[in-house]
Amino acid sequence: MFRSFLFTLVLAIVFFTAEQYRHPAWLHPQWKAMLLFFLSVSFLLHRLMNIGFENNREKFVQMYMASLVARLLLSLVFVGYFLYRKVELKQIFIVNFLVLYLCYTGFEIYTLSRNLRRDL
Repeated sequence: MFRSFLFTLVLAIVFFTAEQYRHPAWLHPQWKAMLLFFLSVSFLLHRLMNIGFENNREKFVQMYMASLVARLLLSLVFVGYFLYRKVELKQIFIVNFLVLYLCYTGFEIYTLSRNLRRDL
């Protein structure tokens, strides 16, 4: 979980610096809510994986797939909520969200594969 927090902190520093000094057109004003969402989803899914891994190591693949589905559904609810509230700059919001979704998913896969190599 510490790695997810550190990853989010690095992204927050990059976004904050870009917002303060460059005023990029590609960065949506709601980036803080997106990062907070992804951090909370990472924490929730990390806890889910730990609980599943402690109880039965043979169900690791099922728990991982369940966590991916949960991340996807929570993401759809999050985007749907913001679109329902008529967020401004919808296209930039969706592109920023998808890029962060891919970054966090890639980071999770990298961390998981790194941990699995160590256990072999």
